This record gives sequence, structure tokens and C-alpha cells, in this order.
Amino acid sequence: MQFVENQIFHVYNRGNNRQDIFFHEDNYLFFLDKMRTHLLPVSDFLAYCLMPNHFHFMIRANELTVAQVAKNQRDLAVCAFSKGMRIALSSYAKAIQNQEGRSGSLFQQKTKSKQVSSLWTWEDYSLECLRYILYNPVKAGLVTRPEDWPYSNFRELAGIRKGSLCRIDLLEQELCLSASQILELVRIPMEPLETKKIW
Repeated sequence: MQFVENQIFHVYNRGNNRQDIFFHEDNYLFFLDKMRTHLLPVSDFLAYCLMPNHFHFMIRANELTVAQVAKNQRDLAVCAFSKGMRIALSSYAKAIQNQEGRSGSLFQQKTKSKQVSSLWTWEDYSLECLRYILYNPVKAGLVTRPEDWPYSNFRELAGIRKGSLCRIDLLEQELCLSASQILELVRIPMEPLETKKIW
């Protein structure tokens, strides 16, 4: 994964062969703890949504995110975020394999990232990315309202619960919108063309 400091990225992955990656409520919470431990120290989380067979994060890269911390087998630089994600997913996968009595890959081989922010307004898809991430459980038919899905940060945006992963203040600053304005926009279903640029 390549990151640019002070830019916003959509980070996502799903279960290998589209299989589930979360089986119980504890799995979702355990996964979020892995993110807090391995990725929160090196990046600014703006939004997340964990779905039964995939996950979405919206992060803002900072100087720690892009810092080179290692080299891979092909002697290419590995940034702190990539290393943290690899460790988090690997340890989570081992725990699930033990829990479910299975072997093999839990996740698709590569976690993907796409820059969604831009200095040019017409190329900035940060708001569309956020709307997609938080509306995803409704679109998938899992709930009827975004606030009904417990495994996203929508409830923190709405002031329903306190969270320790996402920075709502930074999200408001980056989008130049208040939390209440963001909530109104998230509740509006998206057209397919609106999501084209976040992948």
C-alpha cells in the first residue's frame, strides 16, 4: 500500500472467496482492538464499517503512516501502516482459525487502498467514500438505518455512544461539515456513479 501524507484513503479487504470474517459480536470487537493496537498509533481514523465478510476504513495518512519501517522480500520499502495492517490481520486470522477450527487464508491476499482526497474539488471523493462506508449495512439489507448497525462509527457521529478509534473533529475539519450535516448526507442513498471513484 502506498500512502501520501495528509491525504485521505479508503482501505478495504474481504474474506477469501467472499467468506465471512466475523462470526460473533466478540470477533468484531476483537478486530477493532487489533486496529487500535497496530494502526491507530500510526494513522488518523476518520470512519469505519465492519461487515460480515469485509471491512472498510477511511484514514488520513500522517507522517507516521508513511514512515518506512522495513523492507519486504523484494527489497521494497514497507510503511508503518502496511506493517501494522499485516500484523493485525495475521493475528486476527490466527485467532479466528483457532475459534472456527479451520485453516487457510481468511482474508484476500492484498488489502487495498485508494486515495479519495485531492487538492482539486472535482477530484475529491472523501465525502462519497464516507457516505458509502457508513451506508453500507443499509445497502446490504442488514439494517434499515445506518444507526442500527453497531459495527461502524455512525453512532459516534450521532452522539449515541463514545468511541476511541475515529477522530470526529478531524473528519469535520477535512470535510468542512459539522457532524449533523454529515449524518444528513449519509442517510441519503447513493447512486452507483457516485461510488465509482472510491475503489
